Amino acid sequence: MEDINQFVIFKVGTEEYAVPILKVNEIIRLKGIRITEVPNTKKYVVGIMNLRGEVIPIMDLRMKFRMPKKKMDDDTRIMIVNIQDGSIGFLVDSVSEVARIPSGDIIDPPEEVSDVDSKYITKIAKYDDRVFIILDVDMVVSDKPGEPDEMKSGKGEGDIG
Repeated sequence: MEDINQFVIFKVGTEEYAVPILKVNEIIRLKGIRITEVPNTKKYVVGIMNLRGEVIPIMDLRMKFRMPKKKMDDDTRIMIVNIQDGSIGFLVDSVSEVARIPSGDIIDPPEEVSDVDSKYITKIAKYDDRVFIILDVDMVVSDKPGEPDEMKSGKGEGDIG
């Protein structure tokens, strides 16, 4: 009998992504949620929220993946995920399902997948007639040295405007 892996499937832009279900604490609708902006953070950090006494940073995956910003709507969700140092919220366009995928349908990404965001991809999952990009949550969150300063939302010294 083959091992079955469970993933939470969500959309950012037109792509479907997956993270292991054990990495996801909860999925939150935006209604009634207050996100406090924090100045001089990266563009993709929307702000912070208080979740039952815990301060959770919120990262917009559209912005992290260099996609155009989208107005939040009824489908927008915050996925609270476990990372090495605690928890973080991923702002995603929608969450669709929990998929049970046999290990045999999870493969390494093709070598041709080499755009700027390929470092976030751990595997590719085939599910029915769909393909999901399985993300490495810790890599998505980590900031690698040498990331361009223009990713910051605030203006630095010497900026005009």
